[in-house]
Amino acid sequence: MGLMLACAWPMAAGAAPARAHAIDPGRYNYPITGTIESLLTSDDATFNAFAEKVRDDLNWITDTRLITDRTALRSILGVRLSMEILSGHEDSAALFTLSQVRDLEDKADARQTAGYELEALLKARLRTGEADGPDVAHAYEHILRADLMSLPSAVAAREVASAEMRAAVASPSALIGLVDAEMGPSLAQTHSLSAPAAWSLIAARVNLKVLLPLHEETERALSGLAADNSPPAADIWAAREVSFSAADRLTPVVVAIWDTGVDVSQFPGQVYTDPAPAPGADAHGLAFDLKGSPTHGELLPLTTAQAARFPDFTHEMKGFSELQAGLETADVEALKAKLKVLTSTQFADEIQTLELYDVYSHGTHVAGIAARGNPAIRLAVARMTIDWHTIPDAPTEADAERTVQNDLSDVRWFRDHNVRVVNMSWGESQGQIMTALDRAGAGKTLQGRFALSKRIFDIESAGLKRAIASAPGVLFICAAGNDGADTKSVKGIPASLDLPNLLTVGAVDQSGAETAFTNYGAVVKVDADGDEVESNLPGGFMAKMSGTSMASPNVVNLAAKLIALDPGLTPPDVIRLIEAGASASPDGRLHNIDPKRSVELLRKQMAPPHQAAGSAPAHS
Repeated sequence: MGLMLACAWPMAAGAAPARAHAIDPGRYNYPITGTIESLLTSDDATFNAFAEKVRDDLNWITDTRLITDRTALRSILGVRLSMEILSGHEDSAALFTLSQVRDLEDKADARQTAGYELEALLKARLRTGEADGPDVAHAYEHILRADLMSLPSAVAAREVASAEMRAAVASPSALIGLVDAEMGPSLAQTHSLSAPAAWSLIAARVNLKVLLPLHEETERALSGLAADNSPPAADIWAAREVSFSAADRLTPVVVAIWDTGVDVSQFPGQVYTDPAPAPGADAHGLAFDLKGSPTHGELLPLTTAQAARFPDFTHEMKGFSELQAGLETADVEALKAKLKVLTSTQFADEIQTLELYDVYSHGTHVAGIAARGNPAIRLAVARMTIDWHTIPDAPTEADAERTVQNDLSDVRWFRDHNVRVVNMSWGESQGQIMTALDRAGAGKTLQGRFALSKRIFDIESAGLKRAIASAPGVLFICAAGNDGADTKSVKGIPASLDLPNLLTVGAVDQSGAETAFTNYGAVVKVDADGDEVESNLPGGFMAKMSGTSMASPNVVNLAAKLIALDPGLTPPDVIRLIEAGASASPDGRLHNIDPKRSVELLRKQMAPPHQAAGSAPAHS
């Protein structure tokens, strides 16, 4: 399957690659001779000759106003900004382009901080009158620190944490390894790059030639800023938490974790067991392998060697988490030391291994969040198998049709086993399918890949919508996705589907502030904690993860508790209680769930009028 988990991994360094949203990326392709690495590391004349072809197409797109979508236009202007920076003589124009990018940002923080490292560089160039050299580096360091110190403390703290995460993986070999893994197979097949790949390559060139040489100056500018500017953010979630015990009057609630598998041994007393499983069926759910064939087991099987390395991965996850929190620990230092010495090939292999363990552990982490504080929950497992290889098998229309049949089988199982709530911390979009086709080097032309990606996506989108609609008594809760974009631009499933029994969730941090990675938009009805959320991993480990993957099961947790109190609630009833209990941000953009408030609303609704005022809240 070509699905993507909705975890947010801090693997990118510097300027983010652009995304294609509103144009046919197969229409614009660029013949390339040689390898991706040879072009990425080529001399300025060679690379700029390639970039100028891309610039001509971008100018035509913007001049003809072909794109009106804000997210897509922001991406296009981001590529223009990269090319202006690479030219070395368009610094004033680049500052203007950066201001246009910020004007198109929908998130308040991003309007202040988008491209702040690039802005400091451009100011330094203009101040010194030079394109590079020690004077530019010295000015860049001081301007960057001053700019960050001028930001509100909470915003500065988030930016410093994000920059420190990027710094941990910032090296030429890491960047080259990532780019080659993503684009090499396609280039070897077609000897050309699609528009999105070309845009990403230009962003990577900015990282390699402009930002990475200023790595030490950036680290010095960031040094101590988190401690100087940021008091610990207030945690809004502890006061909102509702936790039940066996003493509460609860009805068991079957909740399906539709994900990559769950280590059910981590949740004693909270696992659903089929009282009369069909011959050959699993007791706790159902599973499909990578090719969509029925298989067995609640958890993705690992080889002996893979299982032996998994404990090391948990330490790396801990290191990433502590690094993001601004901590200096043994795990952080070990992670930095490991990543810094990897060759480009080793780094690409490391990323692929991390993807494997993410797939292996994702569903268990999600299940732990959903089950927290609820002895009435009964976890069922609908295991899918996601391709974790950097070069995946090329998706086909036959695969899409099989995926639809599996979706229908999963939902039929939910109906037949009285599943009340389903968590879906994953997503699919046409762009992701196109990327998988590119990486696999599928097809002879870029236009053919684009057409195929659209057919595959349309099949899967219509099929998933039909499956969810076929179970109106089941509440499906899904992650909004981690593109940092409006869902109407990403158009991913299930997040963008409009159904009365589907609720889409965005991610905020411990203070209730919007995360940089979360998608947003009209279909995102509520928001929940998705930043550094601690939960279970297979084998008894614990770890913190970030992403809308973590926000979604926090809402599932609340939904299951509401149904445990009143099993007569319908999916629209539960959605209304969750939305009514949520607290809106001053600008109305966010709607952070408040479990305690939603439970209080339900208790008042359940109690006779003369008892409502004295109804007791759940344990908190």
